[in-house]
Amino acid sequence: MTLGRFTPETTRLDDAARAGWLYYVAGNTQDEIARKLGVSRQSAQRLVSLAMSEKLVKVRIDHPIAACMDLSSGLIERFGLRFCEVVPSDPDAPDLLTGVAIAAATELEHRLKLPEPQIIALGTGRALKACVEQLPRMSCPQHRIVSLLGNMMADGSATPYNATIRMADRVGAQHYPYPLPVLARDCEELRLLQGQEAVRHTLELCGRADLTLVGIGQMGRSAPLYVDGFISDAEMDILEAAGATGEITSWIYDAQGLKIDTDFNSRVASAPLPEASERDVIAVAVGQVKVPAIRAALAGNLINGLVTNETTAILLLG
Repeated sequence: MTLGRFTPETTRLDDAARAGWLYYVAGNTQDEIARKLGVSRQSAQRLVSLAMSEKLVKVRIDHPIAACMDLSSGLIERFGLRFCEVVPSDPDAPDLLTGVAIAAATELEHRLKLPEPQIIALGTGRALKACVEQLPRMSCPQHRIVSLLGNMMADGSATPYNATIRMADRVGAQHYPYPLPVLARDCEELRLLQGQEAVRHTLELCGRADLTLVGIGQMGRSAPLYVDGFISDAEMDILEAAGATGEITSWIYDAQGLKIDTDFNSRVASAPLPEASERDVIAVAVGQVKVPAIRAALAGNLINGLVTNETTAILLLG
């Protein structure tokens, strides 16, 4: 007897969900799944893989990890955070993004399930892209997803780390990409670009966001802005001399979390950094190299929420 076969009426995701349930919940082998679904073993294997890749299957540990909870409480108390989630670290891969991506996606999913319309503003970067990839497929037409900065790189190509469109596609929400490059050539060009009606509307949405989710970039020669070609060697020399410590959505700040008054920042086309004292601004960031930048963002109240891992939390508190 089989549970069901491929028919024109069934969808690929339906079959994947059924295969995922049989494998992870009911404990069937792939041979048993193939028999019960009436497909080949190779098809059963692909369906189980699809269930995982489409986040139809979630793994949850129901035992609270005391060390992580203590670190979270310590960060909240030390830095006056509204929200903090600390996940376990892999000793062999302390910069692994998967755990923090799942934790941030869980918080995003909680917001997306609210019936009241929400505006969610997103930065860019590897951490946010990983977070969006962990979101399940949902239908949230009442919400709006807006990007805090453009996705055009120095050579005119699109950055691979823009998360807004991908997230809106996964959750069925309205989306508003930021229709500008990351940097303007000069202040006059920036003024003209930001005078466009579409840009003004996007900036207004960013300013009203109920939740802002950002990554944090370190400075130096490993900085994403430098590696991606937005900052030249000469500009990096100037920024480092001025005390550049970190960046959020391309805005560069010092060890006190204050924006640096340089030519680079005068050409940044991103939406202004939100007032973290008024709205939820959560950063997703891990890694020893990012600790000075995270600590500076906390010192300057640029963020009031943090998703990180044990290793990074210990360094922040140390």
